[in-house]
Amino acid sequence: MMRFPISDASPIRFPGPPPAACDVVVLGGGVIGVMTAWFLAEKGLKVTLCEKGRIAGEQSSRNWGWIRQQGRDMGELPIMMESLRIWKSLAQEMGEGLGFRQEGVLYLAKTEAEVERFEAWLDEARPHGVDTHMMGSGAVTERLKGSAKPWVAGLHTPSDARAEPWQAVPLLVEGAIARGAVVVENCAIRRLDVQAGRVAGVFTEAGRIACDQVVVAGGAWSALFLRAHGVHIPQLAVLASVAATEPMAEIFPGNACDDDFAFRRRQDGGYSIAPGSGHDFFVGPDAFRDFFTYLPVLKKDFRSTGFRPMAPAGFPDAWGTRRRWGGDEVSPFEGIRVLNPAPNMDRIARVQAAFAEAFPGMGRPRLRAAWGGMIDTMPDVVPVVDRVAALPGLTIATGMSGHGFGIGPGMGRVVADLVAGGDPGHDLTRFRLSRFTDGSRLIPGPSL
Repeated sequence: MMRFPISDASPIRFPGPPPAACDVVVLGGGVIGVMTAWFLAEKGLKVTLCEKGRIAGEQSSRNWGWIRQQGRDMGELPIMMESLRIWKSLAQEMGEGLGFRQEGVLYLAKTEAEVERFEAWLDEARPHGVDTHMMGSGAVTERLKGSAKPWVAGLHTPSDARAEPWQAVPLLVEGAIARGAVVVENCAIRRLDVQAGRVAGVFTEAGRIACDQVVVAGGAWSALFLRAHGVHIPQLAVLASVAATEPMAEIFPGNACDDDFAFRRRQDGGYSIAPGSGHDFFVGPDAFRDFFTYLPVLKKDFRSTGFRPMAPAGFPDAWGTRRRWGGDEVSPFEGIRVLNPAPNMDRIARVQAAFAEAFPGMGRPRLRAAWGGMIDTMPDVVPVVDRVAALPGLTIATGMSGHGFGIGPGMGRVVADLVAGGDPGHDLTRFRLSRFTDGSRLIPGPSL
């Protein structure tokens, strides 16, 4: 039986040891870190990727598997369009194992207010050259086999795609290694080695690595690591619950969602299903610290968020998680190798019921597996991708806000050029670190 997703019980494929020195160290073995290492190695730089647990063990193997341009923030859209082109070339190079298919993304509207939001996004995105279009209710019913729900319209991007995340990212890391990257699992980076006010290396649990550049792509752990060095980002994490069904007849070959449920066709003939909106949030110290920064988002998404009083012990924002440690001390990153939260099965049950109501001929989906993942997010729901001016040699690439899997290859290319001092090829102003301190008004990305 296929394992969904990767966990700390998965075999260690890349035990190391890490080298004593290199040009760049990448912290984090998710898709952003892997693709950053890929493109840095292509440039001829000596790059070492350190992952405290397993490659793609956290959100990079726990996401929906969507590769979408549709609904993107306009700051992300050009990078996402590049990323889609890279995904296509990766599929040619790496074959069927990625599970890459361009079968489209379809957003389903139940109300005229949703239709207006879809149309507003499309009006803004159209100048970028997307192939997105609106569909009427009749076209939606025809497109979704056996649907019984009276959706009034749909937003459809035929060129959008899907892939199998728990297969794809481990394959991509092999491509990075083939280009010269060194990858070490089960190797937490405890702290930066800062000398004369700039990065001089990292202290890992396996020893020091000398380097001039470090990329922090640690997902939900990034804020905890950065704060230990005086760098604050208002990053929080929410629990997302996902399930894999047993094989079912095909109703749509791509990805679709409304407010009640989302689904993606998988290679094995089943669907990955999840709530169309709604997450669970563990209240911790960072939530209090950044409460007012997040207030606009909370006002918008309050009804779909389930609040819990505390995170499991050892999680990045758990009440008892240490905030201070030395380079020669066991760090919080060694306490939990892979975040593996229990899914909210009540939410999954509601998804099963909504799916059965929408497609009565299919019946209630039977599940093969269900899992939870921690999505790292930012107040404006777009990432931080920037050099840290106060600490030369440090680059941040985190806060992908649930958008990381699809945009990973393109963002990895951008980050690699940023680190190497080249032209990233896109306007990164939207993702600058200083937006949280320069008085800028934080404008959340689209909530489609």
